[in-house]
Amino acid sequence: MHGPSPETRHPMGGATHTVFLKTVITRPTIEVGDFTYYNDPDHAAEFEDRNVLYHYDFIGDRLVIGRFCALATGVRFIMNGANHDMTGLSTYPFNIFANGWEDGFDPAGILSGLRGDTRVGNDVWIGRDATILPGVTIGDGAIVGAMSVVAGDVPPYAVVAGNPARVVRYRFDEVTIATLLETAWWTWPADRITRNLDAIRGADPEVLRQAP
Repeated sequence: MHGPSPETRHPMGGATHTVFLKTVITRPTIEVGDFTYYNDPDHAAEFEDRNVLYHYDFIGDRLVIGRFCALATGVRFIMNGANHDMTGLSTYPFNIFANGWEDGFDPAGILSGLRGDTRVGNDVWIGRDATILPGVTIGDGAIVGAMSVVAGDVPPYAVVAGNPARVVRYRFDEVTIATLLETAWWTWPADRITRNLDAIRGADPEVLRQAP
């Protein structure tokens, strides 16, 4: 056996509180890697509608989440559709209510503030009720603390927390982080991962680097 199939919707014995996310994603603008899961006792399968907010096709921004990520209940991604025009004296979106208020509206003001795609690396753990703002990149191996608001990029293997989220510490020293990023165990086939679980769960990066 080489672990669960990444195509299994409910990989924990059929319990509906946990889903492999890629099995419930339908939008072409959301990409999720194998074995990344979301846990929610009430709405796990509704992730793309309840947890990815202001994500409009006409804007075209993408949410990309890597492999082997763990997302706790209530994690939310705010996408670029939440943006308001900040180039004038008021940020109020008069145009969306029409009835003459759309006259003279220039979408360039909103478009100038868009921040691009949101990307989450591999082996990332995002804690309960954390909020990820538009255009953020979270590096491989990072940890986002519960209830954090992530407004800027998170380096690989950093632990961040707070509002706005700040680096609390790094999980490993620079040499270890470089070794882990080079090894990139999350790209291995399932049989190799299964064969080397002790090394992946262990604490010696050199053992992992030399894993057969």
